[in-house]
Amino acid sequence: MNDTNLHEAPLATTRRGFLVGAGSLTFSAVLGLGTGGITESHAATGKLQPNAWLTIHADGTVTIMAPVAEMGQGTLTALPMLVAEELDADWSKVKAEFAPPNPALYGNPHPILRGGQATVASVAVPGYFTPLRIAGAQARAVLMQAAADKWGVPVGELSTDTGKVLHAKSGRSLGYGEIASFASVPAELPKITPADLKQPGQYKLVGKTTIGRADVPSKVTGQAKFGIDVIVPDMLYATVLESPMEGAKAVNVDADAAKAVPGITHVITLPFGVAVVGNTVEATRRARQLLHEKVRWDTSAAAAAKFDSVRARAEYERHGKDAAAKPLDAYKRGDADKALGEGGKVIEATYWSEHVCHAQMEPMNCTVRVAQDGQSCEIWAGSQAPAGVVAVASGILKTTPDKVRFHQQLMGGGFGRRIASDIVAQAVVVANAVKPRAVKLILTREDDMVAARPRPMTHHVLRARLDEQGRIAGWKHRIVAENVDAVAAPPRFQATGGKDYIGWQGSDLPHYAIPNYVSEGVRELRGMRVQPFRGIGSGHNKFAVESFLDEIAAERGIDPLEFRLSLTREDPRASAVLREVARMSDWGRQRPGRGMGIAFADYHGSLSAGVAEISLDRATGKIKVHNYWVAADTGLAIQPQNVLAQIEGAVVWGLSVALFEQLDVKDGAIVQTNFHDYPVLRMSDMPEIHTSLIPSQVPPTGVGELGVAAVAPAIGNALFRLTGQRARQLPMSAAVVKGLVV
Repeated sequence: MNDTNLHEAPLATTRRGFLVGAGSLTFSAVLGLGTGGITESHAATGKLQPNAWLTIHADGTVTIMAPVAEMGQGTLTALPMLVAEELDADWSKVKAEFAPPNPALYGNPHPILRGGQATVASVAVPGYFTPLRIAGAQARAVLMQAAADKWGVPVGELSTDTGKVLHAKSGRSLGYGEIASFASVPAELPKITPADLKQPGQYKLVGKTTIGRADVPSKVTGQAKFGIDVIVPDMLYATVLESPMEGAKAVNVDADAAKAVPGITHVITLPFGVAVVGNTVEATRRARQLLHEKVRWDTSAAAAAKFDSVRARAEYERHGKDAAAKPLDAYKRGDADKALGEGGKVIEATYWSEHVCHAQMEPMNCTVRVAQDGQSCEIWAGSQAPAGVVAVASGILKTTPDKVRFHQQLMGGGFGRRIASDIVAQAVVVANAVKPRAVKLILTREDDMVAARPRPMTHHVLRARLDEQGRIAGWKHRIVAENVDAVAAPPRFQATGGKDYIGWQGSDLPHYAIPNYVSEGVRELRGMRVQPFRGIGSGHNKFAVESFLDEIAAERGIDPLEFRLSLTREDPRASAVLREVARMSDWGRQRPGRGMGIAFADYHGSLSAGVAEISLDRATGKIKVHNYWVAADTGLAIQPQNVLAQIEGAVVWGLSVALFEQLDVKDGAIVQTNFHDYPVLRMSDMPEIHTSLIPSQVPPTGVGELGVAAVAPAIGNALFRLTGQRARQLPMSAAVVKGLVV
């Protein structure tokens, strides 16, 4: 694949906007819900609706549109590969372009997004898997028909291979580029169904370990451009002294000192803080610091002003046991309440997780130019939800979405933070104030932390009843937490009567043979700006679920692995990952001075099991993870090496959250300000990570979140086996663990 052409295509209203000179063929497809319906398409010089998926150029280059963001997860390679596989393209001549934001044309048909265009929840490859292959197969059929017409032979006599159409009887061949120079796209494209697509045994690109990610070379050489690297003509720089919480207003803004900084052009009081604009980044940072020393905040209208982490813990604990708390069912099987009330041994335990923030390496940034009339703009940013960017910008400018041109950029980390468009809103407001000059807004690390959209604090109460054989007869899991859907997905929140799909995800038990279970949520609407976070709800819910399972195993006096295998005996895929990780880690072998813990996790059809090997410095309470083994079944691996890399990256994320990360909130404001008081995993803390993929031919089921969830419970379970003490909260910091073992 050509790895030097990772750029965005402009919004266009004609076919010509998608073509590079004459002699190109462009194909278009609208992604129906799982079927990939086809729209009308004409010859290369005619009109085309702006929904092209691929263009074949006269030089043989194939440009494939990528409807997702790239933040290191590799979908800018994997999705074009799906098209190229069915097209039989020459991979060395394939390049990718970011598709413009247009959910009607580029939306993901996955049930989670239901046609939305966003990069979230590990659903890019699963959602686009069939539609993009259909688009490639249609293009291949058109090329073959054009060649058949030119040669005057039946199309059934032709085949394709590596960017060429072949006629075996005559020995003739035509490259795709040659065909593009004379062919036209028919008004009605061939009808392709999933049954017409290649079988896994026919793949030439998909599943091969020799194909790397297209974005890696430019990142290694420093040529890759991220949002923070954007430079446009006549550009000013800006930063925002962020309000400490939603709804807080800056008062008594003494801007004289800030305005006196050489290079500062504007100081603008805004609903969400105070912006400083100037000719250099350095000038804006100096001015921002001067403002920080003087600005006071009116928090009387801020819903979060009374939120305090310490007080909230006590309140959440009460709500976890309060029968009048009116929880909503999240997931349910059988009748858990009846099963729990039938007598026998009942086990109960509680768990906690603190607020954590995304702490992505690239601070939030956005570059915007608003036209002089204030009715149109251009935006350069890395966004996980580009359609949201367009909606926010057009709403602020009171214009129509077609007046907003968005340029997707590579991201230095997203993890859910770049779903929100708050930085875009700020940049558009500031740019509108200084139009027509462009403004590049970059938050300081401190303001990035102040403006965090954290994973919520959670409290978990779990109860289980064992029958006479020691089997789990009933299971109840109550989650007390701020509602993420209320902030991040208000329409769904309202449509479901206040349920929190994001925050409660991972509390279900689809792979365990427990006949009666329920997970329920108690909503805490505290005004915090909570947001989806890598791992989604599984990050905290699986910590509680898998820790509790270990407690039950300990109560019964049986091996934690054998207990899980007994619960998954009717689920071959789940049993397979457990057996594989046990084999990898040599589970039964004793290791003096070490503890071994196991956990299982599922995520939207993907399955994983992890084993952590730890030691403990009892004097300091610091846990050292020496090895972490993970086995995963993610369905068909489009790029196996990248799947392994994503799992390893997710494990690193899970380790950091499990051992170090914690945001504290006092009077509605986040206490931490930078990495000096918000520690993350460092290289010296890294264990050896051992990964194994279970071969599978089922459709891909998603990777990016999967590796996170089993890490924390595996470490906690290892600590219990080493010390006999149970860690019940995240993070399992040195201070917390020291309090357990002294």
